[in-house]
Amino acid sequence: MRRLPVFFVLDCSESMVGENLRKMEQGLQSIVTALRGDPHALETVYLSVIAFAGVARTIVPLIELMDFYPPRLPLGGGTSLGAALDTLMHEIDRQVVRTTADAKGDWKPIVFLMTDGHPTDDPQAAIDRWRQTHARAAQLVAVGMGSQTDFSALARLTDQVLLFEDSRPGDFKRLIDWVSASVVARSQRLGEPNELSLTKSFDERVLSLVKDAPTTHADDNCVVLVGRCQKHRRPYLIKYEREERALSTVEFNLPLSSYQLAGCYPLDESYFDWSDPRTSSLKVNTAELMGAPGCPHCGNATAFAVCGCGKLLCLNGPGEAICPWCEKTVAFAPGASDAGGFDVGRSQG
Repeated sequence: MRRLPVFFVLDCSESMVGENLRKMEQGLQSIVTALRGDPHALETVYLSVIAFAGVARTIVPLIELMDFYPPRLPLGGGTSLGAALDTLMHEIDRQVVRTTADAKGDWKPIVFLMTDGHPTDDPQAAIDRWRQTHARAAQLVAVGMGSQTDFSALARLTDQVLLFEDSRPGDFKRLIDWVSASVVARSQRLGEPNELSLTKSFDERVLSLVKDAPTTHADDNCVVLVGRCQKHRRPYLIKYEREERALSTVEFNLPLSSYQLAGCYPLDESYFDWSDPRTSSLKVNTAELMGAPGCPHCGNATAFAVCGCGKLLCLNGPGEAICPWCEKTVAFAPGASDAGGFDVGRSQG
């Protein structure tokens, strides 16, 4: 039987931490439930999931719809779009059956790529290879999850680029419903001479077609910091989100921006397996960061103590502590009231 392969290529970088990642996992479950309710999809659809952060890996190989169970998505540092495309092309070459002179192969695969940032690797070689060798043999839709996405990279990859902004309650469900309906519609029209364009049926309340993609050089929508619990040595992730505001008087209006604390999330060691191993030189000044959380593992008052090695750990007050990163004993005192702040290493996001 000819299969309809559907690949989900999902950004699992640090900026997806918390609610975004949870919604993505629930969204996969909703898609599966919807597809299983359609006899055409049930008969033809096969699903695969590729996750990417600092590295990219196939976490669910192409599998029959009835045997597919939504995976727990990982989290890592970096957004390696080039590695994700290389992994996607490898899976298509390895798993999708090609049509030959003697037998019909699988139907043209559908790919949904979802990302909310900008690449931290150089994806151009992978983009070029996709356009040359795979673009005609697969239908790829790229969904930018928010306006801070690097749409210039996505526009070089595919002509079907959509912007999704989760601005109202229920918007994410509408996005998932559109994905499900698109796959169902494609499964119902297999064999028809005119291929269904997936981006002609999207919900304009939550999605918009990106035609003139702006060039972005940095993902400044959020700041992500990684620390370790002093007591339990487990990692955690602190996320700050950009906030725009204005300082106004009668004579002038000065736009200002800062990063507000969004949350502090416990991690496990698999985070580092999914992170780009290259050392990042990115810095952020603490004067730009509003709010300091407690430790999500042990409850210490602050998760924002900086060791001499440059890494973050948690503390419950001034005194000596053993840094869980460098294993040195460090004496901590309250920070000086320096309005200029100090620089700390941030992750790639």
